[in-house]
Amino acid sequence: MRICLLGLVSALLFSIPCTGADPATPPNIVFILADDLGYGDLGCFGSTKIRTPNLDRLAAEGLRLTRHYSGNAVCAPSRCVLMTGLHPGHAFIRNNRSVGEEGQYPIPAGTKTLARRLHDEGYICGAFGKWGLGGPDSDGRPLQQGIDRFFGYNCQGVAHNFYPATLWDDEKVFPLNNPKMDIGKPLPTAVDPNDPASYLPYRGQDYSADLIHAQALKFIRDNRARRFFLYVPSTIPHVSLQVPDDSLAEYAGKLEDAPYKGGHGYFPHQYPHACYAAMVARLDRHIGEIMAELEKCGLKDNTIIVFSSDNGPAANHAGGSDSDFFNSTGGLTGKKGSLDEGGVRVPAIVRWPGKIPAAAVSARITGFEDWTPTLFDLAGLKLADRHDLDGVSFRETLLGQQQPARPFLYREFIRHQAVWSGKWKAIRKHLADVNAPLVLKTELYDLDADPTESQDVAASHPTELARLEQILHDQHRPSELFPIQGLDHPKPRRDQQ
Repeated sequence: MRICLLGLVSALLFSIPCTGADPATPPNIVFILADDLGYGDLGCFGSTKIRTPNLDRLAAEGLRLTRHYSGNAVCAPSRCVLMTGLHPGHAFIRNNRSVGEEGQYPIPAGTKTLARRLHDEGYICGAFGKWGLGGPDSDGRPLQQGIDRFFGYNCQGVAHNFYPATLWDDEKVFPLNNPKMDIGKPLPTAVDPNDPASYLPYRGQDYSADLIHAQALKFIRDNRARRFFLYVPSTIPHVSLQVPDDSLAEYAGKLEDAPYKGGHGYFPHQYPHACYAAMVARLDRHIGEIMAELEKCGLKDNTIIVFSSDNGPAANHAGGSDSDFFNSTGGLTGKKGSLDEGGVRVPAIVRWPGKIPAAAVSARITGFEDWTPTLFDLAGLKLADRHDLDGVSFRETLLGQQQPARPFLYREFIRHQAVWSGKWKAIRKHLADVNAPLVLKTELYDLDADPTESQDVAASHPTELARLEQILHDQHRPSELFPIQGLDHPKPRRDQQ
């Protein structure tokens, strides 16, 4: 009954005419974050197999960032960089780490998140989707970190099922009309993998992404007369591969496909290729409805919309995914979990009508830590402790003005370190291997000439190599919680043994 009422209330509110806020006030901010969406998964970034008309329109009305880098190579540390404005060498969360039955390792109480900063400037802040920065009983939970309204998943582990038994409504458990299911259970050998009925046990009645989306739309309507920050960390298209039939029908039978029976984690699916494309298309539909809601409420011209992804696409066959089939990396090397380009270079679109030029493209190097100073500068807000952040505002770039290049962008993750500066990228690998060589090996790539990182030119550019190695050394601050074996606990040199 509660779910039915939720749907009825959302439907009624959707039909209420909106009256927008005064356009002279600081802009509203809508930040939409896809989950494991690759650089090449959108039409406006080159996809030929997935249709994304709403995101393509967003790009046509705004600016595409073609050298934008996620906060890290996996979920929680990437979101920590986004929320804190600190790069991975300084951020508190540097890897995924489950704590207890539900929740990731929490960011500390009092963390100056982007939401908290905007809340202190008079914004009402809502988050709808997957949080991932602190369990429901921790100081890292959303309502303790500047969020006023939350609906969705607290824990990314639970979010691997789009038909969960419960979600979180602020800090209360919200029951759904879905059975409890074992996410790792493969398709039984006795059933026919080509029979749609074989997959019925892996779905429920309430598709979580739709319920979360309805609450995000309601947040816009409820706060149309106030300035707001709407954070939409969607769970799409992260596996498990699950989508309602109305979206699946657009692609089923139209793509080369074979049943995924399980065995590589997550739920099985009869049409894994069609399902992945349909999930991206459903996210695109949600974004189109957010755009339409803003326009209906008279908020389009005074709202900044940002769209991006938390990291690169999943490795092939994880949960039935097939990044190679879709060319999800756009031809870049590497996938989620690595600091190769395909693991952290993500699609990014920014729209602010009348302020950001339409159909614009920028190849400026930017990263998740840059959003805090950039959004504050766009909104005309003062950022008192800007010097404590690693982010660099790129307001001028977004407004179509000339701006000096970012000096460098730094990333680290378990076994990798990387730094980008101009056309150069230096990267170290295998840092978590206890048997790694005693001397750290740094690879160097000229991304202008070699965007697929196929030719290491370190030997022929010693000056650039030395400059970037110094940055790698300077930007890593050791973490007791998330140490890197090769940097924080290196093997003793032979002359020290």
